[in-house]
Amino acid sequence: MKWTGRRQSSNIDDRRGKSAGGFGGGGGGISPFLIGPLIKILFSKTGLIIVGIVIAFSVVTGINPLSLIGDFMGGGGQSLTQTDYQPTAEEDRLAEFSSTVLADTEDVWNQLMDNYREPTLVLFTGSVASACGNASSSTGPFYCPADEKLYIDLSFFEDMESRLNAPGDFAQAYVIAHEVGHHIQKIMGVTDEVHSMRGQVSEKDYNQYSVRLELQADFLAGVWAHHSQKSAAMMEQGDLDEALNAANAIGDDRLQKQSGGRVVPDSFTHGTSAQRMKWFRLGFETGDLKQGDTFNAKDL
Repeated sequence: MKWTGRRQSSNIDDRRGKSAGGFGGGGGGISPFLIGPLIKILFSKTGLIIVGIVIAFSVVTGINPLSLIGDFMGGGGQSLTQTDYQPTAEEDRLAEFSSTVLADTEDVWNQLMDNYREPTLVLFTGSVASACGNASSSTGPFYCPADEKLYIDLSFFEDMESRLNAPGDFAQAYVIAHEVGHHIQKIMGVTDEVHSMRGQVSEKDYNQYSVRLELQADFLAGVWAHHSQKSAAMMEQGDLDEALNAANAIGDDRLQKQSGGRVVPDSFTHGTSAQRMKWFRLGFETGDLKQGDTFNAKDL
């Protein structure tokens, strides 16, 4: 992937070496690319009622409502603790790479969408506080629709190679583009519509909505790759295979098999390996946003 020397994004919030104060526990076992249950709780009917109460309380007391919401979601508010953190040369290289990929997504989506709002990418180590609650590195990269920010601990890229067997810089670019895809869904109103179904349908049916949300984000990542290649030509031979391999590595069926448990399709929240590869490839091959309606697709 030819990315060095290209424009880097100014929408970077580098919190490496700053841990979220009072973090209440890790997200071990949560599959990559989404906080999942915490975000779903926040945007459920009950969660919205709680948020309303918190905001009203904050008006009276003057306490930051984000701090109170952070305490509810995992404890710890928004305070940061500075440590004597010295990033390695490889970490700094990955930070530059991530900033460059984010800049390229900005270029593509500003051209494709008239109302595009550029998200901020938060780099962190260990744990982080977001408007969707606190999270640890084990949660994996995620997008928080409440503050419209992407969050990633760069060590996840090492995990992709060592634990998920998904190496390569374009595989890493796919991860960032997927989270940007969730941001586009937020702008389009898709995210809010899906989250509003929480508690209105069965858990099995809601999981299906979640799968379709994730597969659409994969499709949007493919759309970015299509238009990026036409305008910036960063992809090299083998890059597409790296992205497809990454999509394959994080399928629900494959992750459940690797964890030693049996495969339970009704519990899927992200889609199978085959589905994730299919929708990324469709986005890449067509570059057509109209082809990405996963919610009305009969065959995922």
